[in-house]
Amino acid sequence: MSNPINDFNWVGSQENFVDRPHIEKLAHVFVGLYGGNSNAGQYKNEDGCLVWLNEKEDWELAIILDAHKTAESAEVVLELFKNEEPQIKQNLSLPATQRMFKRLEESILDMFQSEAFLAKCRNVTGETACLIVLRKDKYVWWFSVGDCVLYLFHKELAVLGQYQVNQRQFYEWVGQVNTFEQEVPCYSSGIKELRKGENRLFLTTDGLIECPGEPYSNPIAIYNSFLNTSDDECIREMLKRIQAHNVRDSTTIVTWKVNISKDATIPSDQ
Repeated sequence: MSNPINDFNWVGSQENFVDRPHIEKLAHVFVGLYGGNSNAGQYKNEDGCLVWLNEKEDWELAIILDAHKTAESAEVVLELFKNEEPQIKQNLSLPATQRMFKRLEESILDMFQSEAFLAKCRNVTGETACLIVLRKDKYVWWFSVGDCVLYLFHKELAVLGQYQVNQRQFYEWVGQVNTFEQEVPCYSSGIKELRKGENRLFLTTDGLIECPGEPYSNPIAIYNSFLNTSDDECIREMLKRIQAHNVRDSTTIVTWKVNISKDATIPSDQ
């Protein structure tokens, strides 16, 4: 029997994918990587990405990182999660309850505020935005430092014009400049109920949404891209399109669909 856990861990300093759109597939999760165009002046990739999933235990955890100056800050965050992997995965094996999500958030805060991690961050060049997303059962939990974006696409939400889950926060980072060095760390987090039926989670760094010409600055364009096409084809077309628009900034995408059979909250008058 194959192992139900699938892992992916990458940072742009390992392979930059400049001029080379690349797609990874882990079970039902798709990862799109593009380093930007060399003829626009790009020569490095400072993004990072981690995906863990366990189909048997019904969860996916994804992290995307958008670093500046160098990829060192993304590297130390990924190293931190690798070191804490057994404890985090043990927590994720628990039933989806308020306490489980709270315990995960407390664990990540402890990790980011540990003196050993803060000391490492003081010695890196540059800093990174960091978005952590967990889907377990019919809930999605997120923890965000900086300006990476999480979208939730569902037809009921689209009718109401709701696509984006978190708000982009500027002047927040982990690394050489570090929000967790402050007396009060600044970050955002939350939990959202998924709707009954097909839900799509879509995480991206800002290379996609700030591409010249802004083909994907409006989330409706991303939502519509997935209609009547496969995930692989859609992501491939997105990366090809920003390449054609001569994007310089790197882009990292993580997306997957989840079908929820449980009823979701509805108004009392329906």
